[in-house]
Amino acid sequence: MEKIMKDFFLFLSKNRSLTRAAKKYGLKFGAARFVAGETIDQAVSVIKELNAKGLAVTIDYLGEFVDNEAEANEMADQSIEAIKAIGREKLDSQLSLKMTSMGLDISEQTVLGNMRRILDAAKENNVFVTIDMEDYARCEKTLQIFKKLRSEYDNVGTVIQAYLYRTEQDMIDLSDYEPNLRLVKGAYKESPEVAFPDKKDVDENFKKIIEMHLRNGHYTAVASHDENIIAHTKTFAEQNGIPKSQFEFQMLYGIMPERQIELGKEGYTMRVYVPYGTDWYGYFMRRLAERPANVAFILKGMLKK
Repeated sequence: MEKIMKDFFLFLSKNRSLTRAAKKYGLKFGAARFVAGETIDQAVSVIKELNAKGLAVTIDYLGEFVDNEAEANEMADQSIEAIKAIGREKLDSQLSLKMTSMGLDISEQTVLGNMRRILDAAKENNVFVTIDMEDYARCEKTLQIFKKLRSEYDNVGTVIQAYLYRTEQDMIDLSDYEPNLRLVKGAYKESPEVAFPDKKDVDENFKKIIEMHLRNGHYTAVASHDENIIAHTKTFAEQNGIPKSQFEFQMLYGIMPERQIELGKEGYTMRVYVPYGTDWYGYFMRRLAERPANVAFILKGMLKK
């Protein structure tokens, strides 16, 4: 049943008609638990609250299905606005973005132009930018553009997904760039031809790439709500003399908030992924797909109204 539900919500996440409807009707049906509002001002208020609790943040202006240059440029403008707000308000926050929203599917010229604008603004405001990884079809193109940008900028990192077979080799190929990487299990539905179909294999590969990256001495963001992965990271770091300053934990806004605070109090950097914007639908559906408990929470909230 869990797999059926996951596949169902992933299918819904790609529906363009529902995406348009969600933009029109706003943050309803429980999405506000996972999305920090529709405007940068609303997001800033959430970031200030999280910072006050000792939590770092990475902010993401949500956007999906960008298929023209004007819209890609507008998405880049929104990211720059967020960067300026981080600098102006002196927030403990980074920026995350998807390169499809910057024009990855349009042309390399468009996405590189927008990324350079963003990274220039981020450098001026001392903000680090992480390029989110998307589905397998865009993985190679994303990594190639990341390598090009990493050769020009110090303030950019990307994401590596443990469920892909190619991941270990990608880690080896990226090592010369001394990358700051966010390591995740992976949230997209992929064919067993390119991704591990079994959770236990994904978990083992996740542990392997965490160890690889920490051993290489590169900054590592372990993005997971899995207590086994968190415990493994802690133990490996302690046993190998890896300082807490070399890695951090990341979790999603609205999921396990008490645990986030606990990790921060334990002396670890705990960074919360905080999305905002009107194009929240696809992100929300993927959160429901990840954990059946999220669906139960939303239904309970709706019944109370």
